[in-house]
Amino acid sequence: MTDIPSVPLLDVNRDNSPHREEFIEAISEVIDSGRYLFGLDVSELEREIAAYSQVENAVSCASGSDALLLALMALGIGPGDEVIVPSFTFFASVSCITRLGATPIFADIRPDTFNVDPDAIEAAITSRTKAIIPVHLFGQCAEIDRICQIAGDHDIPVVEDAAQAIGAAYHSRPAGSWGLVGCFSFYPTKNLGGMGDGGMLTSCDAATADRLRLFAGHGMRPRYYHQVVGINSRLDTMQAAVLRVKLKSLPQAVENRTQIAARYTRMLTESNLAGEHLVLPTVDPNAFHVWNQYAIRITGGQRDALRNHMAENGVASEIYYPVPMHQQQCFEYLKVEKDSLPETVRASEEVLNLPIFPSLTEAEQIRVVETISGYFASGVKAAA
Repeated sequence: MTDIPSVPLLDVNRDNSPHREEFIEAISEVIDSGRYLFGLDVSELEREIAAYSQVENAVSCASGSDALLLALMALGIGPGDEVIVPSFTFFASVSCITRLGATPIFADIRPDTFNVDPDAIEAAITSRTKAIIPVHLFGQCAEIDRICQIAGDHDIPVVEDAAQAIGAAYHSRPAGSWGLVGCFSFYPTKNLGGMGDGGMLTSCDAATADRLRLFAGHGMRPRYYHQVVGINSRLDTMQAAVLRVKLKSLPQAVENRTQIAARYTRMLTESNLAGEHLVLPTVDPNAFHVWNQYAIRITGGQRDALRNHMAENGVASEIYYPVPMHQQQCFEYLKVEKDSLPETVRASEEVLNLPIFPSLTEAEQIRVVETISGYFASGVKAAA
């Protein structure tokens, strides 16, 4: 099958190549400045992300994982506290809780958007609940207006995990501007991805932002005087310089992703693939989706077989996430009831993520859809 073109899940080099000369110029300026930490690009990126997210304050850090950890540290989360979080998410959404000795309380997800269910959040609140972490999964905001209303009624802070959702919005209000703290990741695969790790925290509250910055810098203020036990979490100047270059083209990248998602939906519908065995992504009418992932459901136990068929035909795909957090070995001690999160478990068994990145071509998408169609023309009928 050497004549079959390969369709990658993503192609970071292809997306970055138009900006190569700008990257070189920006990095050269950092090299010449000698300010590899705390350089001008860092403070400028913070200012630009704050403006982009429509908040007053942005604090850079070393990764999206650190952003979540710092948010909970600044809130004083610790042993005996509970933090509500979905189980259908990446590890960092949960590990930030357990690292501080607190207990994650898992809330089930909605079956349509894969985002955490506000009703499940409300049902999980107890006197020990000290924070809620809604995850804006795959580039689409959770029902953050309802979540913040529920949290506000109980005087519980909301920490938005917007790692996959920079530029997304709900009721036209950006991700990261609803809760007390918003957490972003600049991992290379994200819609705004750097050339390594990086993260950002946003907040409309100046005192909270100041506390986040304190914890991110060893808890040190002034130098060698430590007010709290913080961590070392800094965004280096070279990463900030690269991210500033890419931020300028982020709106176009999001537009490209939106067009690609719409084309997938049209192609899959016109090919008569959408239906009982293949369920298309749901877009909340109140949400502006930035399509970090295009996630379909494959029902009837066919997901893994379809993925193998795609791989054999040179088409990449991924499963986010094959094992929900409450079923991970490292969290067995939490003893979560087996049947308590049915939608989470079903999603982990059915979700398949198709290739999507700004420079994905229509020809590549046609190949993806043709490969899926080829499987359903034989695989499902044979299995039925």
